[in-house]
Amino acid sequence: MLSWPEVVSLPHRFGGTEFRCRGKEIGHVHGDGLCDIPLPKAVRDEAVAAGKAKPHHIFPESGWVSVYLASERDAGHAIEMMRRKYRLILDRERRDAE
Repeated sequence: MLSWPEVVSLPHRFGGTEFRCRGKEIGHVHGDGLCDIPLPKAVRDEAVAAGKAKPHHIFPESGWVSVYLASERDAGHAIEMMRRKYRLILDRERRDAE
């Protein structure tokens, strides 16, 4: 993700690494291999229904999803959803600028 334009990493407040674009969180990875990603509710529901993520491990009714990184497939799903969140951030910024 750090190869994506404008993406930076920093320590996450609950441990692990957080990824941001233009000041907005794309997601974060905890040291135990858990990835959390904030998504619009509809996108979250789609990811959960497709088996690519689980509802957030602490806030299951929120738009957040959790991906347990137990395999390369899981990592692929997490990257796919983080890329989607990244694009949503850029698209929203573009719309707001118009």
